[in-house]
Amino acid sequence: MSKIYKMRVHFIAIGGSAMHNLAIAMCKKGYTVTGSDDEIFEPARSRLASYHLLPEAEGWFPEKLNSQFDAVILGMHARADNPELLRAQELGLKIFSYPEFLYEQSKNKKRIVIGGSHGKTTITAMILHVLNYHHVDADYMVGAQLEGFDVMVKLSEDAKYMVIEGDEYLTSPIDRRPKFHVYKPDIALISGIAWDHKNVFPTFDNYVEQFRIFASLISPGGTLIYCVDDPEVKRVAENCKNNIKKIPYLLPDYTVRDGITSINYELRITNYEQRSIPLKIFGRHNLLNLNGARLVCNELGMTDEMFFQAISSFKGASKRLELIAKDRNTAIFKDFAHSPSKLKATTRAVKEQFTDKILIACMELHTFSSLSSDFLPQYDGAMDDADVAIVYFSPHALALKKLPPLTVEQVKQAFNRKDLQIFTDSLALKNYLLAMDWTNKNLLMMSSGNFDGLDLAELSREIIPNQ
Repeated sequence: MSKIYKMRVHFIAIGGSAMHNLAIAMCKKGYTVTGSDDEIFEPARSRLASYHLLPEAEGWFPEKLNSQFDAVILGMHARADNPELLRAQELGLKIFSYPEFLYEQSKNKKRIVIGGSHGKTTITAMILHVLNYHHVDADYMVGAQLEGFDVMVKLSEDAKYMVIEGDEYLTSPIDRRPKFHVYKPDIALISGIAWDHKNVFPTFDNYVEQFRIFASLISPGGTLIYCVDDPEVKRVAENCKNNIKKIPYLLPDYTVRDGITSINYELRITNYEQRSIPLKIFGRHNLLNLNGARLVCNELGMTDEMFFQAISSFKGASKRLELIAKDRNTAIFKDFAHSPSKLKATTRAVKEQFTDKILIACMELHTFSSLSSDFLPQYDGAMDDADVAIVYFSPHALALKKLPPLTVEQVKQAFNRKDLQIFTDSLALKNYLLAMDWTNKNLLMMSSGNFDGLDLAELSREIIPNQ
């Protein structure tokens, strides 16, 4: 794979979030890239079109594949019996999952892999922000659009580092390993462990085992940075027997004043001394993320002073406590939070940052795990920090995932909150929110979905008309 600029590569399921970004990165690197998919949504559609990579028609076209292709990259959206995959196998073409391809591209680089049930996108984004601020070149793969970065994947010849968000979900339809088992990190970070992906990891111990394996795959002499505040992470790290350096981290000292969170740290820059570093982000979970990112940057040669100089301008990753609208009475945030631990951390963060405001928190049960009746009890207390807690779920989503129906009473019992408001119709939810008096209230909308097409930007304009 030395002359990669001449290679011809075909993507099966090019429309996926990670897949279309990898396709664009490879196109920019000089590959000849083609792809197929049976459905491509925005923003992937427009982004692929801008690089002339959008397939002419949706669907699978095995006749397009021939022996002239150097490699095929297989996305999770495809199935094991995909006609293009079967054709590639018949031709004997080299087939990669996108994690395998990233590993191939980073074999001669120092690989930094950020793992964890929560926080991995933000920590990866923080590291990239700091490296970019100090003009340190790095390849990367991150799961959200970042300010100052045009794509979510970058591949180059010259960068010494590859920073990878290490997802624990499956690698491909024909490779049942978690993605982060493929990368073989030189520096690894584990931010937290909270059971997720029940459809793949049926028990909590089975889920934790994936992190034990991840830690065991760190290269000899490498480094494991881990959140000692999480007892499961602590156990995984302490029981890891390979020859590596282990660096724990905790919550840094901080203050919240007038709606701004500051890190209390003695920072010296030439003759200037600063003891408090104001941040554009907030929340205990984000401050834990920040401390983990700092230690990774230390391992890459960055001093604490260099890290804090850069991180003070970090605004967060897309859909991670993202401010949609604000006036003097109300702030409206959206967040990708969907698992119990993420819900708890995000609602606590907004309530702690705005103690003088009533918090209306709304989450959507959208993932396979969250819609499973035997997983639902994991949500006990997850929204206790909200003054008004709302849960939305779609009976149609349950049908699509071939799960048994849920009742309102099941959901209320799972969250263990008698005043929980529950909706199964997005228009009814919207009307409920619009009927509220929003004086001195904040709204937090949390989902990995979209509340069945609820336009949050339009909702925000109706709640705050003069934003």
